Amino acid sequence: MRPLHAAVAVLTILATGVAIAAGGRAVLHGENGRVAVRAQAGMATQSEAPATSAIPQPKVARPEVHSRAIDPEVVAPPQLQPEELERVEPRAPLSDLALAGPPKPPKLKMPDDWNGTKLFQPVAPAAGVIEAKGYSVAISGIDIVRQDETCADGGKSWTCGTRARTAFRAFLRGRAVVCTVPPEGGRDLIAAECRVGNQDVGQWLIENGWARAANDGPYVEAGEKARKARKGIFGPAPSLSGLPPAPEPVAATAQPTQPILDPSATAMPLTETTATPPADQPTPSE
Repeated sequence: MRPLHAAVAVLTILATGVAIAAGGRAVLHGENGRVAVRAQAGMATQSEAPATSAIPQPKVARPEVHSRAIDPEVVAPPQLQPEELERVEPRAPLSDLALAGPPKPPKLKMPDDWNGTKLFQPVAPAAGVIEAKGYSVAISGIDIVRQDETCADGGKSWTCGTRARTAFRAFLRGRAVVCTVPPEGGRDLIAAECRVGNQDVGQWLIENGWARAANDGPYVEAGEKARKARKGIFGPAPSLSGLPPAPEPVAATAQPTQPILDPSATAMPLTETTATPPADQPTPSE
């Protein structure tokens, strides 16, 4: 039985090999057929296309479109005739922001019980002007008397501006002044009402004649009274009779000077001195 079995196995192996070889030939033949069909279709397509299809066609330059004619030699646009222009109404603004102007400074809202800003240690550069704490305040309702202003009395002029400033400084005496100015000062001159305690500064200046009342101010009546009474700058020049006479200038006399090293100075003779030993000097031991 063994030889029979061996023979059957050999035959089975041979049949399997033959089948595999036949299948490979069939597959290869099918692939070759499909490739040939594709090649024939490509050749047919090429034969139908014209011979000049492979040549690239030149691009046609399109003319540039301009909104208006411009001379290339001129930088500015060409001049247009008036009949070519048409005036139209301006369009409405898109929002209220388009109508906005430059920003305005914010308005400071003062409290209900606010009655002014205190200015400590005021300085008066002129009668009616106060400088303190970064402020420069001009008393409102008056015409300031400048420091260099002069007044005439009986044909003689006197420095009434300096006298008015001195009187105003004596009135202030470095006391705190309350003025209706904002809490933060600035570089500009501010016209405001001021008072020292319960005394109106402008009223004091006008009543004593150290300033002129403004035409539309509240001190017109007081200014007329001071003018009629010849007070301050409306009066005569201050009398200097009660002052002691000025001392006469003393002429400086030239004092003879001697140089530090005077060659003509005689040298002091040197005297010989004998050293005297101390009285209670102990005797040296032997």
